[in-house]
Amino acid sequence: MSTAWTSRYALRTKAVKSSAIRELLKITQRPEVISFAGGLPAPDVFPTERFREACCRVLEQKAKLALQYGATEGYEPLREMIARHTSRYGIKAKPENVLITSGSQQALDLIGKLLINPGDRILIEAPTYLGALQAFTVYGAEYVSVPCDDHGIRTDLLDKPLRSGPKFMYILPNFQNPGGTTLSEGRRHELVLLADRFGIPIIEDDPYGQLRYEGEHLPPLVVLDRKNLRRDNGYSIGNVIYLSTFSKTLAPGLRLGWIIAPPEVIAKLVQLKQGADLHTSTFIQMLAYEVARDNFLDEHVKLIRRVYGERRDVMLAALQEFFPPEVTWTHPQGGLFLWVTLPEGMNSQKLFEAGLKENVAFVPGDSFYPNGQEGLGHLRLNFSNAEPQQIREGIRRLSIAVKRQMQELHLIDALLQSHN
Repeated sequence: MSTAWTSRYALRTKAVKSSAIRELLKITQRPEVISFAGGLPAPDVFPTERFREACCRVLEQKAKLALQYGATEGYEPLREMIARHTSRYGIKAKPENVLITSGSQQALDLIGKLLINPGDRILIEAPTYLGALQAFTVYGAEYVSVPCDDHGIRTDLLDKPLRSGPKFMYILPNFQNPGGTTLSEGRRHELVLLADRFGIPIIEDDPYGQLRYEGEHLPPLVVLDRKNLRRDNGYSIGNVIYLSTFSKTLAPGLRLGWIIAPPEVIAKLVQLKQGADLHTSTFIQMLAYEVARDNFLDEHVKLIRRVYGERRDVMLAALQEFFPPEVTWTHPQGGLFLWVTLPEGMNSQKLFEAGLKENVAFVPGDSFYPNGQEGLGHLRLNFSNAEPQQIREGIRRLSIAVKRQMQELHLIDALLQSHN
């Protein structure tokens, strides 16, 4: 590579790495490979006909508006719809609290641009979403990691990390990516109170909240922040910024997400977004509004829950049937993922290579930690994209690779013991 350009790259690019999942998707394109790697929605639940009709309607009735520049904040009717929809979950937002972004990944990038100075500590769950690590690392973030268990982040371990003065907490409370775990209601209350006590704001990332297959809906952190701390009835103040997306409920190809925040925060984010892309595609915003309106989105989400809930159940049953008892996994109540923990000594990177030989793929766990070595005993499986019969066959194939690696470890242990 020519040094004429590389010598001119900004220092912050040294920490930038390619998304492990985007790279894995290139490997897993072969038709014979059953992939549990990407967090891909099922194409068969995309409302294709509804999109076709909405596209025609937008071009026939509002083409001059749809094909023109728009406001950085976003298409007003779409922002109003989002505010109405989130109010059902207790989030009292108005359109002026909503900024439309080009996918929730841009939301993370804008948050990083707004809040992170080089060397700032960010408190994260361990493991956490690798896209957030990518977005924040560009701005020179350092990380304070707090372990999770089946009930989400360990709030009993937060006191010392919070005393280290992190700039903010980044939390995925519902069906976390990659863990599949949900933050319990008790811990949600604790987290909000701790955030207020230490003066540490929370970024609440909630792309999967509507995709619940069992159990009761739990209040968002942004709602508990308002109720527990008796903040005003609107969203003019608050300690939580809320992010979500249409990627998991309509289609990821739209690249439509949103940020809900106090007006002064939105105003600053708008300035930063103007420097990035002026505004998210007007046409796409209008298309999404036309597709989602008239309560269509509510009915469509019911279909997604039914399809993904079945696929989750098939994967859990297959894991129980094929995997050795030394391997454990989470039982997600919703979302797209579950998290597998391997026996001590096993390596998910080596298992990935062995899995590819069996024509099955997943994401090794090191991708979800700032210090990758921490995650080598884990792996993430996606259950939304493959059909039920593929899921069962893929888990069977993966179990062959798991058992083979376990046998190799037992053999090495036996050899070592015989030499001692």
